Amino acid sequence: MLMSESVPFIKTFVTDIDVALGTLKPSAKLTHIQKRWLGFCLTGILLTNSLCWAKFERASLGSYQIAALSWMFRDAKMAWDYLLLASVTMLLASVWDYRGCAGS
Repeated sequence: MLMSESVPFIKTFVTDIDVALGTLKPSAKLTHIQKRWLGFCLTGILLTNSLCWAKFERASLGSYQIAALSWMFRDAKMAWDYLLLASVTMLLASVWDYRGCAGS
């Protein structure tokens, strides 16, 4: 299994999260590198069925190193609390719209 680029629906999800972050807190928007990293990690979780930097590195055929992946997670200036809030808000809004509850 080769992981060189994010799956299209994950790219859309990350873009939508960035828009939601900008709505919640403009200073919390993701940088281009953070968007790529988040898309890579979500694709890695989907393809490897785990949250393991070593498996992500192997799936990318060494394009991403364990140290760089874990550094981004530990040390990057990401507003994790707003990222969680934005993603849960988006998820609930999509479920709400899917069930047709918005018009009720």
